[in-house]
Amino acid sequence: MHASGKRLLLAALLVLLAPRPACAYIGPGAGFALAGAFFAVFVALCSGALLLCSWPVRVLWRLLSGRRAARRGGVRRVVILGLDGLDYGLTQKLISEGRLPHLKALAREGCFKPLASTVPPISPVAWSSFQTGVNPGKHNIFDFLAPDARSYRPVLSSVEIKPPRRSIRVGPWRWPLGKARVRLLRKSKPFWSVLGDHGVFSCILRVPITFPPERLRGVQLSAMCVPDLRGTQGTFSYYTTRRQAGTERIGGEVRSVVRRGNLIQAELVGPENPLRADGRTLRIPFAVTIRNQEQAVLAIGGVRHELCKGRYSDWIRVGFRAAPGVKIRGLCKFLLRSVDPEFELYATPVNIDPEAPALPISYPAAYSAYLAKRQGPFATLGLAEDAWALSEHVLGDEEFIQQCLAADREREAMFFDALDKVDRGLVVCVFDGADRLQHTFWRDIDEPHPAHLKDARRNGRTVIEDHYRRLDDLVGRTAARCRTTETRLLVVSDHGFSTFRRGVDLNRWLEQNGYLKLHEGRRGEAYLAGVDWSRTQAFAVGLAGIYLNVRGKYAQGIVEPDGEAGRIAEEIARRLAELVDPLTGQDAVKRVYRASQVYLGPYKDRAPELIVGYQRGYRASWETALGRTTNEVFHDNRKPWSGDHCIDRSLVPGVLLCDRPVEADAPRLIDIGPTVLQLFGVPVPHYMDGRPLAIAADASSSPQPADGSQEV
Repeated sequence: MHASGKRLLLAALLVLLAPRPACAYIGPGAGFALAGAFFAVFVALCSGALLLCSWPVRVLWRLLSGRRAARRGGVRRVVILGLDGLDYGLTQKLISEGRLPHLKALAREGCFKPLASTVPPISPVAWSSFQTGVNPGKHNIFDFLAPDARSYRPVLSSVEIKPPRRSIRVGPWRWPLGKARVRLLRKSKPFWSVLGDHGVFSCILRVPITFPPERLRGVQLSAMCVPDLRGTQGTFSYYTTRRQAGTERIGGEVRSVVRRGNLIQAELVGPENPLRADGRTLRIPFAVTIRNQEQAVLAIGGVRHELCKGRYSDWIRVGFRAAPGVKIRGLCKFLLRSVDPEFELYATPVNIDPEAPALPISYPAAYSAYLAKRQGPFATLGLAEDAWALSEHVLGDEEFIQQCLAADREREAMFFDALDKVDRGLVVCVFDGADRLQHTFWRDIDEPHPAHLKDARRNGRTVIEDHYRRLDDLVGRTAARCRTTETRLLVVSDHGFSTFRRGVDLNRWLEQNGYLKLHEGRRGEAYLAGVDWSRTQAFAVGLAGIYLNVRGKYAQGIVEPDGEAGRIAEEIARRLAELVDPLTGQDAVKRVYRASQVYLGPYKDRAPELIVGYQRGYRASWETALGRTTNEVFHDNRKPWSGDHCIDRSLVPGVLLCDRPVEADAPRLIDIGPTVLQLFGVPVPHYMDGRPLAIAADASSSPQPADGSQEV
């Protein structure tokens, strides 16, 4: 192993050898399975000892194999800066106006091109294709959600979490024998694993759809779909004296509290107790003492924390007592929003503690602890920015912006630590801020949007442009650390952005056209609960797909797979392509894709039969995503979540920038992995659909226009 890999892994190893109890998560709301403190420590110590004893042999082998790969390639290091959602058109505009000087310089020195995304251009699908170099038919990710074949309920498409196979019950206690089973459903092999087979070290930070982390020659921190401590994709808590007791909001809970003088008492809700047969929910009591209109003191877990109105607390570590001597550890932040006339306190979802992770979030296991020791606690939740709290008006605009910027700052500390330590190999880091802020503040720049705030323009608020300029600064500082002839820098986004003004209820459209039937009086039920499967031919769930209720594929399927399925799919595609919004008179759909025609590979039959490519301004409605049927096909989108990319991929290309000219007329996201392999001199596996892009050896070849302008 070369020096860059040793520095990171040795630091992680030292943390690994520090004994602590270990837990493993078993799924949404289902709690934990503890392997036991002594067993966990024993395994950790044995693993550490084995690593130390075999270190000389492994160092020699990896050093030799790494040099062989380096001799075949032309670089020592490749750095990929992933900027989720960076839009090509908006970037091009701001470059031409002189607002992004570092991106402009990179475009002039090397290349700036639109980067074709996937079908559909949704983050889990796109980043899965980025890391594997294959189309969705080979990596098995087609959306955020997929219908369960037995119950039809939507489930996460990327990960499956199940409890241990065996446990012992003693009275009210239940002791698991073994670990929870956490399985990544993304198939195929990331290109950094191929690099590892040839001795190349990789540091992979927060790339979506890497949970649970896979073994690799290097280190990795997982991202999208890492759950919170409760097993959800992020459940916030909101405490208030307003009369809203027990109110549930999408993405969180509102809890009513009573103020007695200057004292508020409440509970922080955690996971279900995995050691109790009754699965009792674990809670931690806390108290808030109000000092004045601007300050309060939070007492939780025996520790006092200062709260200032409008300012997030630091990360606060909490421990949920599951049994005597056994705690499940997490961390969260609190935000004091108001003291008078009503008390309002927001708590982020309880994140998995990176120093004592309740499930595998990094590889090796100690890497997350190393990062926390180096830079302090950080968000581990896959979707760290709480857009649901903003949409549910629990957080205000400025409070949400603070949260997004804090998450990117944490990411930046990890990224630059990796750049400092990895001088040979691959470094990849994905930043989410552009995606989250465009999702929620596109309403500021789109005047026809139903949620547009005129005051935002009047007050000069430029949230999206401000963040693009922050990213421009990040690119400049990154480029400064990559200015060597043996380092290549690529800046990549997975898709672009557009406005989301109107939602399309696909299930209502399918019902109107006779393809979906509801039980009497069951309209509006979530998770497709009201659907009469004995008479339903097609249904929609998630953000892009229409599924046929095929016999043999689903528990109550009625559509014959041979002949009838193809006929119905073709008929729906033809009729849906003609859908017109009666309010605007505009076409809502640009193109409907047949999965059988756009996907190739062993998993294409698991895809929705049809993928809807919407026109600008349209997207699957919020109700469609959850499998709920309304009374209308079209709905105004009045939520802060006002921008989106779940439309036709031709309308939202991503971005490719490189510090060297790239000779390619139409680069694609799936080409990035093969390109990196070629840079290191590693053969591109035959199963990859992407093809290496031709990158010039020096910056003098075919310079780009000064403003980076190119046609999409």
